Amino acid sequence: MIPYTLHRGNAPLLISLPHNGSAIPDDIGARMKRRARRSVDTDWHVAELYDFARSMGASVIKPFASRYVVDLNRPSDGHALYPGKAETGLAPTVMFDGSPIYRPGAEPDAAEIADRVTRWWKPYHQALGDEIARLRKQFGRVVLWEGHSIRSEVPMLFDGRLPDFNIGTADGASCSPGLQEALVGVLEGQGDYSFAVNGRFKGGHITRHYGRPDKGIDAIQLELSQINYMDEESFEYLPRKAAGVQALIGDMLKVCLASVPAVS
Repeated sequence: MIPYTLHRGNAPLLISLPHNGSAIPDDIGARMKRRARRSVDTDWHVAELYDFARSMGASVIKPFASRYVVDLNRPSDGHALYPGKAETGLAPTVMFDGSPIYRPGAEPDAAEIADRVTRWWKPYHQALGDEIARLRKQFGRVVLWEGHSIRSEVPMLFDGRLPDFNIGTADGASCSPGLQEALVGVLEGQGDYSFAVNGRFKGGHITRHYGRPDKGIDAIQLELSQINYMDEESFEYLPRKAAGVQALIGDMLKVCLASVPAVS
């Protein structure tokens, strides 16, 4: 089975949702703690949040498997994204609250992690790279938008409450200055949500690896605080609450599309 779904659009915009999946294979789940089998650290409902983007012509790629199986937004060699700060890894063994994912002695070894990379990580990244190449060939430039979300308070990862919208561009390296400035302008022009740019979240492996503005690929990560569109305890999606988040995301995606010159 192909471990992802890909909707191919007709605009120079690709939305990647690498932590949207929550499925855990039975052989892996059998070794996990009961709470971990719920995949509680999933980027819940980001596919619903971004569903409207298809009508804008965007391509959308999303996986089936949980980040607990393999984290698609980590390098395949497992090196840290934020050296010196707490973070989970390529094949996480702890949840965001620091509690263990696996029963004692049941953690994956190096051979199993390598197998997970082969089965889930590599196919996603192959498809992601191929779609970027297709759109760039057609339009000259392409915007890769990384859609993420996380609980508003995760003490292991950051202090206090996270800003509502968190833009990451690898400190400006993954995105052209003009596009980043335009996106910040959208956020500054609204008063409903707090925001940060290259704060605690600067963009993960996908943003940093694929973002090459000098080669026609702008990559931006948006980390959303889940409290703005869902119930963080029950994981219930709240459509009325989500509408405002979607509207602001839509304004940002329009800016992304406008940044790509029309191809005659």
